[in-house]
Amino acid sequence: MMMPLNLGSLPTSVGVVMEVKMNSKGGSDRHKALVAGSGGEFPSFLPKEVEKIKDPFARSLAKRIQRLPVQMGFPEKCIMSSCIKPVIQSKHSPVVLLHCFDSSCLEWRCSYPLLEEAGLEAWAVDVLGWGFSDLEMRPPCDVASKRYHLYQLWKSYIKRPMILVGPSLGASVAMDFTVNYPEAVEKLILINPNAYAEGTRRLAKLPPVIAYAGVSLLKSIPLRLYANALAFNGTSFHTILDWTNVGRLHCMLPWWKDATVSFMSSGGYNVGSLIKQVKQRTLIICGENDQIVNYKLAVKLHCELPNAIMRQVADSGHLPHVDKPNCVANLIAGFALCDQPSKGLLIKK
Repeated sequence: MMMPLNLGSLPTSVGVVMEVKMNSKGGSDRHKALVAGSGGEFPSFLPKEVEKIKDPFARSLAKRIQRLPVQMGFPEKCIMSSCIKPVIQSKHSPVVLLHCFDSSCLEWRCSYPLLEEAGLEAWAVDVLGWGFSDLEMRPPCDVASKRYHLYQLWKSYIKRPMILVGPSLGASVAMDFTVNYPEAVEKLILINPNAYAEGTRRLAKLPPVIAYAGVSLLKSIPLRLYANALAFNGTSFHTILDWTNVGRLHCMLPWWKDATVSFMSSGGYNVGSLIKQVKQRTLIICGENDQIVNYKLAVKLHCELPNAIMRQVADSGHLPHVDKPNCVANLIAGFALCDQPSKGLLIKK
């Protein structure tokens, strides 16, 4: 079975007044954050195909991507790691946004400015092996390396217990990290969590030639168009095509194929046995019309996590932070700031 892809989309307009009220100083900081990516040039390390993207929110956030040195061992193993850094600094815990399988920080192009508008100190980071980091010289891109890379980034730059947000496979990344580095995580937010996937299974045993051929299909336009069709309903072909170009942009980097084969061959994430070890307060967000992760699995996870609440986003698919960003941003902000997500259906145990 092929692993679900994240090929996020964006509504054509975003007009939201966040429910979280900020003081006048915070408002000034929010304005800086919102306009930070509105002008200027794209970073030179992004593939040239970024110029063809029409989505204004993706273009704006892409201009804010930067690379930070993250130490992975000896000095020669320092990785220039891609992320979106917050413009504002808050007294509240920072919110760190992961992404789905084979995706990038651009997945948060719509929700991210809303989170900053709410006064949150938000980071959007690329998981090792995906996104726009410089991986010409890289460690293996297995689970242990992804976990350690995130820890080193947190230790070097974030330095405070964080609210870790993981959508789809990113939920497995988040739970694996939380169990291994509990001191780094204050709360968890899991969006349509793919928590019961049993790794890459038979794909891990494929001969290299077949593995590389299979991975090559992941960046093909037909496959990514199909994945977008599963994730979103009632969207025009031209819009989905543009979203597809956003979702496959990181695949244009020369090391993407090697890094992805490294992950697939390693066996991938299998966090089922770790679920009951997650002690942090957790919010599960589910799209009402998710066609990729069965809703019953989210309910099962809600029951197995020791300290969790659950919200459902109406009229949303697999990526509610993309197709319903207003609702998801409100849920994240409410949970981050006062442990009470606003809006959405509260599902109690």
